[in-house]
Amino acid sequence: MRFALLPIAAIACAACVPRAAVPERLAGSQWRFVTIDGDSPVDPGRSTLTFADDRMSASVGCNAIGGEWRVEQGRLIAGPLAGTRMFCEGDVWEQEQAISALLVAAPVIEWRGEDLVLRSSGHEAQLERLGADAS
Repeated sequence: MRFALLPIAAIACAACVPRAAVPERLAGSQWRFVTIDGDSPVDPGRSTLTFADDRMSASVGCNAIGGEWRVEQGRLIAGPLAGTRMFCEGDVWEQEQAISALLVAAPVIEWRGEDLVLRSSGHEAQLERLGADAS
């Protein structure tokens, strides 16, 4: 009789398994874009990427985008992403388009010292961590 209860207990506990832990280095962190495709951000004070437990948001100074995120096999999987649609033009618009394309293309996550680098689809962004706990 004890052995008959094991499969039932296993099924019941399957619902208790927590969601895969988010990477500690990203969860609850905020980053500043240092370069976008090799160029400095047009609006460095407003060019950020923020990771909450399961949501992320990004802006390079005009519109903001955000959505769910996770890491799989060393890649940032973001989406579905939603964003604001204000009129932007010039360099900030081009950088916004580059970051949007980068984030939806499952970029590879690299670490250069403490800096975060995201690379994919012909785009690259280098970011530095913001906040008192940055090391």
